[in-house]
Amino acid sequence: MADTEVREPRSLPDASGRRPWPRFAKAGLPLGKAFGLGALAVLALPPAYIVPVLFAAFPGLLLLLERAERPRRAFAIGWWFGFGYFLIGLYWVSFALFTDIAKFWWMVPFAVTGLPALLAVFTGLTTLAFHLLSRRLSLDRGLARPILFAMLWTMFELARGYVLTGFPWNLIGYVWVGVPPVLQAASLVGAYGLSLVTALVAALPVTLFDPHLPRRHAIAATLTGFFIITATAVWGTARLAGADGATVPGITLRLVQPAIDQKLKWDPREREANFQRHLDLSATPGGAPVTHVIWAETAVPPLPTFLEADIGRRLAIAAVTPPDGLTITGTPRATRGTDGIVRYWNSLVAVDGSGNITGAYDKFHLVPFGEYMPLRGWLPIDPIAAGSVDFSAGPGPATLRLPGLPPVSPLICYEGIFPGNVTGAGERPQWLLSLTNDAWYGSTAGPHQHFAITRMRAVEEGLPLVRVANTGISGVVDPYGRVTAFLPLGERGTVDSLLPAALDQPTPYGRWGASMVVVMLMSCSLIVILARQTR
Repeated sequence: MADTEVREPRSLPDASGRRPWPRFAKAGLPLGKAFGLGALAVLALPPAYIVPVLFAAFPGLLLLLERAERPRRAFAIGWWFGFGYFLIGLYWVSFALFTDIAKFWWMVPFAVTGLPALLAVFTGLTTLAFHLLSRRLSLDRGLARPILFAMLWTMFELARGYVLTGFPWNLIGYVWVGVPPVLQAASLVGAYGLSLVTALVAALPVTLFDPHLPRRHAIAATLTGFFIITATAVWGTARLAGADGATVPGITLRLVQPAIDQKLKWDPREREANFQRHLDLSATPGGAPVTHVIWAETAVPPLPTFLEADIGRRLAIAAVTPPDGLTITGTPRATRGTDGIVRYWNSLVAVDGSGNITGAYDKFHLVPFGEYMPLRGWLPIDPIAAGSVDFSAGPGPATLRLPGLPPVSPLICYEGIFPGNVTGAGERPQWLLSLTNDAWYGSTAGPHQHFAITRMRAVEEGLPLVRVANTGISGVVDPYGRVTAFLPLGERGTVDSLLPAALDQPTPYGRWGASMVVVMLMSCSLIVILARQTR
């Protein structure tokens, strides 16, 4: 009789008859490990773009959840993962308080830990739902578990984008902004769809540790995830190869980046000098004739009156405005309604060569605590950016027609972070114009993340993006997400650029928006149900 090889089992059954998972899942300090895994996942985001860390962070999170016997424990593991993710990913938010630290010093602990703690609730709810549904559906093994996790991760990212006015910053899909071929998938499924694919592909390697799943099945599942990303990159490469790089004829834009420190931007003693700096940069000789000049958000504060009522400064702007062109600038506005109440707006206005305002747009998605105070009756403190008054919200995204320019959809500050909400109903714009002031956050990861996020809006909508920031990052992005002109963070100067042409037709995501993601989530649900039936 031939010798028979006796293999030691990968793991021995426990008292319940189930094989235990790897030691990592049952060793001590699981909440600390969850925090560390969340912090590790941040390295995949801009500006680092170390995407492979997700293949440790997400499987590690799922392994920890295998040892969570109670719903409360599952929520805690997810919360600590999210706390690490948002604490490290959003550390820069507190830098805004240091522009007036004598006034806002007491808010620093809340900004550093409060916002991450609140956002971590969404990851805690993700893992809680995963725990409950896994047991409800008896999904204690197999491929259905990472699929269920990816589906729930995306659903709660969606929720984070809408609850309490929404804050969809650092969606996991943004890890691909630094990989242009994969980034092209945003034109089909948007940022949330990329988050679903990313969470699934990153979670699939957990099957390699599943003691109930045959090794060959686990390897096949993991390789399938890599195949999905590879196939996406191949398709994206082909899409980029077909991009013709067309530009709008007869238009050359000048982006003005004055690099004014935030502590000096609103100083009454510096406002005149700051305004003159904009004028000087706008008048600098260049190469090709400039047709339009663009300044950043709140580039012209009240000096002392608002720009609409200040003919002297409008004429000064007109003097540096190209012939038959415009200077577009961010500036606060004030209007008195029929009820006699004066309302303030964070606005964009266009000034022509005669000093007339030919168009205006009011920001509609305001920053809570920055531009207005929620629950002002309960919180009698001033907004950080707006001073002693609250800004009012404009009517919403709109297509603005300005002389000599294609129709444009203006965006101010973080209005560009909301997928599917950067263009209005009706006429399709031909480009996106984002004015912002990231000087609040200094030389941190915040401005880099903000620029990357708005780049994805260009790919989603199939529209070029022009972004002008006070201290950077300013640049021009074509409808494929490629940067065609650039001024780095903190550099003072100008950059002249042609305006890339929009795609002839809206992208699938630009046409159908979130419905693309809903179809993907429903497909995942169907796969999970079928996997349960055939398990």
